[in-house]
Amino acid sequence: MTNKLRSAGVLAAVALALTACGGAKVGEADQPAAGGKECGTFNLAVSPWVGYEANAAVVAYVATKDLGCTVNKKNLKEEISWQGFATGEVDAVLENWGHEDLKKKYVEQQKVAVVVGPSGNQGVIGWYLPPWLAAQHPELKDWKNLNKYASLFKTSESGGKGQLLDGDPSFVTNDEALVKNLKLNFKVVYAGSETALIQAFRDAEKNKKPVIGYFYEPQWFFNELKLVKVDLPKHTPGCDADPAKVACDYPAYALDKIVSKKFADSGSPAYDLVKNFSWTNDDQNQVAKYIAEDKLSPDAAAEKWVNDNRAKVDGWLGK
Repeated sequence: MTNKLRSAGVLAAVALALTACGGAKVGEADQPAAGGKECGTFNLAVSPWVGYEANAAVVAYVATKDLGCTVNKKNLKEEISWQGFATGEVDAVLENWGHEDLKKKYVEQQKVAVVVGPSGNQGVIGWYLPPWLAAQHPELKDWKNLNKYASLFKTSESGGKGQLLDGDPSFVTNDEALVKNLKLNFKVVYAGSETALIQAFRDAEKNKKPVIGYFYEPQWFFNELKLVKVDLPKHTPGCDADPAKVACDYPAYALDKIVSKKFADSGSPAYDLVKNFSWTNDDQNQVAKYIAEDKLSPDAAAEKWVNDNRAKVDGWLGK
């Protein structure tokens, strides 16, 4: 989600043995993707938000059922996934939110990764309000009015300032820089996960609590609650070039896919599947809803969507 550009330098320093959120480690021994027409093992990174989980569920299901692959899903933070490209321990990242710094390092300089085109998803990141609050105080939709209402958003964690609620610290975020550079009397507080962030907005709407927080699209939760976006200073090319000096809104993201060079050259049919994989925000949101709201397993959610969209899947397979 990811994305939310935090300092890549800090995360890049994390050792390859760092345990990811799902228990997988970059550095664990896995079989490399096999060459030729045999698929072999397909190592698929899964980032910690349900939209990405939807991507991975469908690609893994098709790779397993149609191509005979052994899919090894690895639950990893975004930046950590890229560290596995050099060895083939991570074959593919299906939803990349910008990360121009990582592209420069792994694609251009180390040449261990390859950009293989868009996922079809259009990404939006911003600050959002629950509908009741935006209706009661429409002036909050303009960032210039936020300081007037900072006290409304104070919490026990915000140190006397207004609270700006973010999600997982690994998500792509400029929010700490934005608060500082826009001279806002707010403090960024991390909910810790996408699930916690969603629950905070859900609770805010139900109990009429003032909340302002980071959120993003594609996201199934908008089908439940129409969060209202705050207008930050317009994004212009280069306004976020220096992460410490960002004072503009997030750009629109054409989300793309990244694979290891080793995987791209392997001849694995899983590579062709990843390269051809493309769907819409509505497609992703549907599968994400099956997982997050309907409580289907990722595999069951994928099976349901694939059965309903076989023509699109056959297109990915070149049929």
